[in-house]
Amino acid sequence: MDKEELNEARTNPDFLKYLEETRVDAINQKNIAALYEVLDSMLILDLDEEKINEVYENILKTSFSNVDDIINSGKKLKLQEQELFYTRAFYEHAIEKWSYGDIDGAKQLIFILIHIIEDSKLEEALKIHLIYLNKNSDLDSFYENSVEISDNSDEKYGYFIVNFNFEITQYLKENAHILEQENENLKYLLD
Repeated sequence: MDKEELNEARTNPDFLKYLEETRVDAINQKNIAALYEVLDSMLILDLDEEKINEVYENILKTSFSNVDDIINSGKKLKLQEQELFYTRAFYEHAIEKWSYGDIDGAKQLIFILIHIIEDSKLEEALKIHLIYLNKNSDLDSFYENSVEISDNSDEKYGYFIVNFNFEITQYLKENAHILEQENENLKYLLD
């Protein structure tokens, strides 16, 4: 969208009414896909920050509640349908903590996510995140020094950092001791 289209959407009463109705409906129905649709639209249009925060809080509540139910049923999260959005929320919350310097909080969420997803590519990428968190790297340095910016051919990975400017398998081998240490330190979270 260019500036003119954004401004038109921001001032279009029909679109704003639709967005508000969808927001209220998505919150009431705990519809994670609709919540994300509303959040993404509100962020792009730079709308009411209070309502954006409310939508984000509902995304987290819905996601954490449903993830808990899935895990307690003995399953892992798959990167499809609703579970992709739950994984996205969990991941974004971890990244948000990291961006605010809450290394321990980010580390805990990433560690848990590693153990509750069923996707080897994302799992390996999250282990790399955990290694950088262990080294107390700030998010900006991690991104600038290690992340390869490229289009993900697989859309499901579009919400996650999964491409790096080094060989992933080799990096994980070289840092296996860090992963073992973090596993030992954080395994209590899996009980």
